[in-house]
Amino acid sequence: MKAWKLHHFGIDGLQRVDEAIPRPSAKQILVRVGSVSLNYRDKLLIAGTYNPRMPIPIVPLSDAAGVVVEIGSEVRRAKVGDRIMTHYATRWLDGEPAEDRSLHTLGNTISGALAEYILVDEQAFVAIPEYLTDDQAATLPVAALSAWYALVEMAQLEKSQSVVIQGTGGVSLFGLQFAVALGARVIATSSSDRKVELVRALGASAVINYVRSPDWETEALALTEGKGVDHVLEVVGGQNLTRSIKAIRPGGQISTIGMLEASSSTLDLFALIRKAAVIRGIGGAGHRRAFEKMTQALSRFRIKPIIDAVYPFEEARAAIEHLERGPFGKVVIRVATD
Repeated sequence: MKAWKLHHFGIDGLQRVDEAIPRPSAKQILVRVGSVSLNYRDKLLIAGTYNPRMPIPIVPLSDAAGVVVEIGSEVRRAKVGDRIMTHYATRWLDGEPAEDRSLHTLGNTISGALAEYILVDEQAFVAIPEYLTDDQAATLPVAALSAWYALVEMAQLEKSQSVVIQGTGGVSLFGLQFAVALGARVIATSSSDRKVELVRALGASAVINYVRSPDWETEALALTEGKGVDHVLEVVGGQNLTRSIKAIRPGGQISTIGMLEASSSTLDLFALIRKAAVIRGIGGAGHRRAFEKMTQALSRFRIKPIIDAVYPFEEARAAIEHLERGPFGKVVIRVATD
């Protein structure tokens, strides 16, 4: 089978290899991969800045959609022919995040998804909604689940509440789509007029161009008559976190997922205390139960993932480099050719 393996950190360490198709153990399934999608974390993993202790060589990437072609003797959750998506934190099935969840994550600490065939633990997958293609389904395991886990599972976003969605990457656009579907009022931020119009077409009530208005929190407050928003989906990090605190109402919530600007921040503690704000880190995307609930919601609302580009398997390096161009939505690598 064809696969990509990271032999050393750096994009040139990602090399195409040919290997034997693996065989599942008693509690594994063998999946023929249709498509995989990229997360910004994958770029950092390949660069060696996200997890310098990552075992190498390793098959990278975590988000795959495909079909079950063989099952182990003790597998009960799947049968040959089932269409499935991988679950990133393979042992996080429900409840609070386990301390060791990061020790069992696809494409990070255990072999990932960028191959024609992959082995998946029988607990570490979710069925694909029937209306989605493999390209679309491959975008869900981290980006969609992170947004769902933040806004719905943890923040309990409700109809008529307001939420700031920052940026137009995969997590952000899924957050926007979920919030709109649930009846929330979305204030989005974007870096260009073209993206502003695209976001507005997806249902955002208002869009702030943060290049023109770096103090975007001032506009967010004005749009809520000075009250502040109920929730912020924070993907930027760095000093932007202080802006997010200023943008929320008293008792509001911030879900911090990304760190595109910086991984550290100097907080205005007075503002944090005065607002009685809740800042919640979202790591590991979410548990499997939330993933399953999310797929039910996707089917109910018929939400279509936003895909910026689809690359053939042989152009995996180019797909990863595409992440630097600020894609509108997800970047997908199509593995299967039929």
